[in-house]
Amino acid sequence: MSATAIPDGFEPHFRKSPLTDPWEPLYSKRTDKAVIVGLRLAKPHTNARGLIHGGLIAALADAAMGYSCAQATGWRTSFVTISLAVDYVGAAEIGQWCAVESEVIKTGSTICFAQSLIKADDVVIARASGTFRVVPKKE
Repeated sequence: MSATAIPDGFEPHFRKSPLTDPWEPLYSKRTDKAVIVGLRLAKPHTNARGLIHGGLIAALADAAMGYSCAQATGWRTSFVTISLAVDYVGAAEIGQWCAVESEVIKTGSTICFAQSLIKADDVVIARASGTFRVVPKKE
């Protein structure tokens, strides 16, 4: 895969956010139970050392797990983050493909639990877990 290729199945991300606007283009791939968020790492995604910024990892993991909770529940409700934990186990550089692969552990009427692996070119660089509060959608 070339340094600019987008992996099969990914499309421009379906949801925009003021936080993530500077990080565009973002991509996502929906499965039956999750939403995988991905991007090709560029300078706006890095820290002063030119490596992926931990804040970017945390924000994308938070979003991907929340979207995955919504996907697992048929998008009938919204979710807000109660807690988020991230363990950084590696690094990534400009040009690598970064993907946040989430899994919903349990959904309930008030809370959803999820976890994710954050990978750069298929190598795990972080893991995250989150707890999300179910918020009924406004009519």
